[in-house]
Amino acid sequence: MAPALNSALAELQLSGIRRITAHAKQTPGCVLLTLGEPDGDTPDAVKSEVVASLAENDTHYPPNNGRDFLRAGLSRHMKKRGLDYGPDEIVVTCGATEALFAALTCVLNPGDEVVVPVPAFGLYESIVTLNRGSFVPLDTCADDFQIREDRLRDVITDRTKAFVLTSPNNPTGCLYDRESLDAVARAACACDAFVICDDVYASLVYDGSDAYCGFAACYPDLRDRIIVCDSFSKPYAMTGWRLGWVAADAPLVQEIAKIHQYMVSSVPSFVQRAAARALSCDRAAVRDEYRARRDYVLRRLDAMGLHAVHPQGAFYVFPFIAHLGMTSEELCMRLIDEAGVALVPGSCFSAEGFVRLSYCCSMEAIEEGMDRLEGFVRAVSAS
Repeated sequence: MAPALNSALAELQLSGIRRITAHAKQTPGCVLLTLGEPDGDTPDAVKSEVVASLAENDTHYPPNNGRDFLRAGLSRHMKKRGLDYGPDEIVVTCGATEALFAALTCVLNPGDEVVVPVPAFGLYESIVTLNRGSFVPLDTCADDFQIREDRLRDVITDRTKAFVLTSPNNPTGCLYDRESLDAVARAACACDAFVICDDVYASLVYDGSDAYCGFAACYPDLRDRIIVCDSFSKPYAMTGWRLGWVAADAPLVQEIAKIHQYMVSSVPSFVQRAAARALSCDRAAVRDEYRARRDYVLRRLDAMGLHAVHPQGAFYVFPFIAHLGMTSEELCMRLIDEAGVALVPGSCFSAEGFVRLSYCCSMEAIEEGMDRLEGFVRAVSAS
């Protein structure tokens, strides 16, 4: 008999998003509105920097935490969002996934609880589980995906160690309002907990962007317990580059850097100049395009009787579907098999009764997908 594996693996499942997408890809002609994969290409100016770096043989070990010029560029980039982190308080990571893994691994001991407002990306629960912690969902569905203090108090215990915030949110596209942020700030102080800010969509805020303030920028006095994770993937169409970063108060980031060093050593050397170049690329046109797609999708959903809370950023909408008389999993499987369009079940985000629709694909795909969705909904409603 083979030796036993890590027992935490028994509690993990492969990504439901990937499972649904794989099934859709096996269905000829199916329109995929599933993945958060921007349809645009990485800017040419960014790609050219990799060519130059390789020509200059920039293929040797870089510093573990990232090149000085890249961390300095990230520091300037974050200052534009009101985040005051110096280059020595930033670690360049292999995507936000590694940033989140390093951050949570740094703060969690076995038995610690992590409160995550749901709907939420399933990665957080998996990381907490692997660290022998307890994932504690905070249901926000009844409050239009906002955090309300009375509900938050109900899930806090003497083992609460951290909160995870994603704003704009995946899968809802919503921004947390100031009441939500204040509730978390008070709770973090009261129970002496950390706040992990997954800011991967922070550059894709297109409603109220002038007034937008992320958690870390709103509460600089709590910087000793805040960890910010971010990524190049979504705003710069660099998902395959696997580049991100984590920023935190110097004593805290020094501990995160230890985990990063032993997990991956460093990100590849020859992509770092390109990453610095990406930070200078104007994303206004990208935000405008996502806003237009969002508005189109909301009009179509409204016409077919599917209510959705208005997304203010990212590129997802999360309509309510429970009134159609089936689970989100059943609906999504039937949509693939009967209508040729793929969405993601809300159950993948700890929120049954909803589905996630991604509008970061081409407008042609969105229009066709919405036509197919509307046909299915009308047929189900008439039966």
